[in-house]
Amino acid sequence: MNTPHQLASGEIVAPATVRIERRLPGPAERLWEYLTQSEKRRLWLASGDMEVFAGGKVELLFRHGELSSEPTPERFKHFETSPPMFGEVTECDPPRLLTYSWPGDNGASEVSFELFPEGKNVRLVLTHRRLESTEAMKMVAGGWEAHLGILEDRLSGLPPRGFWSAFAQLEEQYARKFAAR
Repeated sequence: MNTPHQLASGEIVAPATVRIERRLPGPAERLWEYLTQSEKRRLWLASGDMEVFAGGKVELLFRHGELSSEPTPERFKHFETSPPMFGEVTECDPPRLLTYSWPGDNGASEVSFELFPEGKNVRLVLTHRRLESTEAMKMVAGGWEAHLGILEDRLSGLPPRGFWSAFAQLEEQYARKFAAR
């Protein structure tokens, strides 16, 4: 299993807004497929249908236990069989921009993925807006970083790193980083 040390690279860039940038193997069209196609998205985030146009429906079915070989910590066991969650695409410009209401909080927040080609790689800028508290920003940033680490592994042809160990490490880092907020 690939278990690189993860660093909390996300930043609070506006009130209730976290941004994370990650350089990933390209091209942008390939990364776009991992954002929008259920079978590829399930390898790093969650499966579910997505209508890839503004106003389209987003379904996310999280099965964190399938992301890596690590067992689910007790405090997250109740998520192992969570029902599908639904959001709506608010912006879509393939393969450059995808924004949708976040199904995990019934659409109270919104996530954007921006793709910028850089040679053979792509700079992914993930921005999650309208988060309700510093605690929510810490959890969301740690979760996104852990998921993006698995995406990076998948795109690089590596076995996925441990999701839960990465999340625990990142959650601690973000607790310290965002404490002053």
